[in-house]
Amino acid sequence: MLSEPLLHRMKILIIDDERVGVVMLEELLHRNGYARVLGLTDSNKAIEICDDFAPDLILLDLIMPGTDGFSVLETIRSSEPSDSFLPIVVLTADVSEKSKERALAAGATDFLVKPVSPMEALLRIRNLLETRRLHVILENQRCALEDAVRRARTSRQKAASPARAESA
Repeated sequence: MLSEPLLHRMKILIIDDERVGVVMLEELLHRNGYARVLGLTDSNKAIEICDDFAPDLILLDLIMPGTDGFSVLETIRSSEPSDSFLPIVVLTADVSEKSKERALAAGATDFLVKPVSPMEALLRIRNLLETRRLHVILENQRCALEDAVRRARTSRQKAASPARAESA
């Protein structure tokens, strides 16, 4: 299990058209040590803000004027690399099975119904941030290994080149 300070430095983006809901989540997260939290009430700016902020986790409402949460979710998922892991937790008052199925099918990582239990939300956020952090660590290790293999191949090729030239 990763230490809490590492998780508390990770970035959380809240997208909800209701300012009260955004403020409540921001305060809950700040009170529990999360320092890099950004709340957004204009879903039309969600993709741009997401690109600029580069969150480690998104808390997303579904029912919003303008661009709804389903559209935001689908746009984010279609634009991210297939090997990335960006957890998106849907927080909505829509309790219908159809909405839940649609959100999960579109790529939501988790689904919570409003009003959300603060403790449940914090635990799920922590668990998903831990998973995100581990994914990033593994991805960095994979890239480092690929780079080491590339360097080793280049070194072997350079070392073999003079020997080939001399034998020709």
